[in-house]
Amino acid sequence: MNNIRLSSMLIPALCASLLASGVALADGNGPPSYVEGNRAPKGFARPPFHTKPRASTATIAGLTPALTRHAYGFDTIANQGDGMIVAIVDAYDDPKIEADLGVFSNAFSLPPCTSSNGCFTKVYARGARPKPNAGWSLEISLDVEWVHAIAPKAKIVLVEAASASFNDLMAAVDVAVKRGASVVSMSFGGNEFSSETGFDSHFNVPGVTFVASSGDSGTGTEYPAASPYVVSVGGTTLSSDTAGNYIGEAAWSGSGGGVSSVEAEPAGQTAWPIPVAGKRGVPDVSYDANPSSGFAVYDSVTYQGQAGWFQVGGTSAGAPQWAALVAIANSLRTAAGKTSLSGAYDTLYAVGKTAYGSDFHDVTTGSNGNCGSVCSAAGGYDYVTGLGSPIAPALVQALVARP
Repeated sequence: MNNIRLSSMLIPALCASLLASGVALADGNGPPSYVEGNRAPKGFARPPFHTKPRASTATIAGLTPALTRHAYGFDTIANQGDGMIVAIVDAYDDPKIEADLGVFSNAFSLPPCTSSNGCFTKVYARGARPKPNAGWSLEISLDVEWVHAIAPKAKIVLVEAASASFNDLMAAVDVAVKRGASVVSMSFGGNEFSSETGFDSHFNVPGVTFVASSGDSGTGTEYPAASPYVVSVGGTTLSSDTAGNYIGEAAWSGSGGGVSSVEAEPAGQTAWPIPVAGKRGVPDVSYDANPSSGFAVYDSVTYQGQAGWFQVGGTSAGAPQWAALVAIANSLRTAAGKTSLSGAYDTLYAVGKTAYGSDFHDVTTGSNGNCGSVCSAAGGYDYVTGLGSPIAPALVQALVARP
């Protein structure tokens, strides 16, 4: 009897302890749901998003599509990704993503993007529906909703990997390419590893651009952002006024970046005065990532006890929006009789070299650690914000003008 009573007291206490320590349990027999800020084990990736704490998620908070499009200049571009397919690769299943995208679209007067009208498709990379995962569901909502916010006429193919292992995620990347994507958004990453170059071939595909978040733990490099065939997106803190007018940006302290310990320097970087020659510098470009200046995201899957409207940042917010920019450029290239961009990781450096001040916002203040020049934003290229954030109208036209 005493043993039974002791167990009945210990079990609730254990559950309370798990919740207090930040461990979140997934539905059914799936893996623990991802909680922001946690590192991924070896061989696995995690989504580098961060939420701004809110007492209630009942109302919209964060940057809206209209404000963001105005700040970076997308609202002056008539093309909205017409005819392009943007693939989004994430792990696990978000069972409510299509409905949540509908709520987001209605809230901001965006065109409907549904499976019935052919705008939205969800694919299970291994054929079977993956287990749900609340943390990854929030990442999926961020990615899908903000591709649609920036390129509302592009079609979206969400490819759900069976797990967050690199083997499963790379299988999902291959499915994304087979589905006809001209750009693939990858808001995930894990520590670099010695055999990562064996995965690089998944991204060396003519006519397809791969975009990845650089990480959210400050200085340090992650994969796949470190691949020389991937456009790596770092983070900034965006300052804009209430009308969305751009004021400036500083490096976000969580922006992943640095010098790869594994990958060689891509050709595009060799033309720039990058401090450490011969090795891949990360990131290539940047975008708003500070959760304090983060983006409005609707997610009805309960995450950390809340569901509804979240304000979300992290470099995982920039990857889908840069992917949308590439989709817009590819749409205009198609209209001009050109092929979709190939080697965009090098092309961005080439166009920046020609007209840097008009194509990119040069981010020159802020840091992501205490390691001197490697951790500090500076004029031109740096290991915190890359070339900088987009001046969308000029940069898109420069990408369209490329051969």
